[in-house]
Amino acid sequence: MNKPVSKTISHHQALIYVMMTMIAVDAKIGNAELARIGRLVQTLPAFSGFDPERLTHVAQECGEILQEETGLQTALALIKTGLPEVLRETAYALAVEVAIADRNIAREEIRFLAMLRDALDLSKLQTAALEHAAIARYQSA
Repeated sequence: MNKPVSKTISHHQALIYVMMTMIAVDAKIGNAELARIGRLVQTLPAFSGFDPERLTHVAQECGEILQEETGLQTALALIKTGLPEVLRETAYALAVEVAIADRNIAREEIRFLAMLRDALDLSKLQTAALEHAAIARYQSA
């Protein structure tokens, strides 16, 4: 039996939950994706004030939630309540960044992106622009 979502998380945790959920949805957690998350946490302004040493703890916390029967819905609810509106596009962009890190986007990842878009009340136009920008960054000749 699952508990209702009664806790809140910080925007840092919410952003990490987005990235961890993205790598968990296809059940293939790769080193490229984990390395990407570590670099993003250490370099992006959205993580200003976050202690990177806490990354493993927050990731494990998210993993425990995702193991529950309604874990994905719980994680999405926590993400939505933990993010200020100004960071919702950032969260989606991070999800795309992690999904594309291994240069192979699985169907489960595409479904999660749609769920995240809906949970964060982002438009298809906003998310398409973020997706296109990520794809453009990873093009090669």
